[in-house]
Amino acid sequence: VPVPEDASLGTVVAVLSVSDRDSGENGRVRCRVWPASPFGLVSTFAGSYSLVLREALDRERVSEYEVEVRAEDGGRPPLSGRLGVRVSVSDVNDN
Repeated sequence: VPVPEDASLGTVVAVLSVSDRDSGENGRVRCRVWPASPFGLVSTFAGSYSLVLREALDRERVSEYEVEVRAEDGGRPPLSGRLGVRVSVSDVNDN
């Protein structure tokens, strides 16, 4: 997913859907971004999340991010899933 280095904070990078067929606490899903990065998750509606830009990007400092979205349900033991997203930072003329 290419994102220009001058993208505004809050820019949606990807939209993800997460589901669990269980009911109650066991069916509740928590999602997070790993490792810490300039991206975060915003819950848009039940089971849907947007991966959004939370911090300014600088292509000269970091040209690509490997972001992993981790989902875990409320079961005992919890079940989990992962999705990798590669985010390329595209250059904008800084002059």
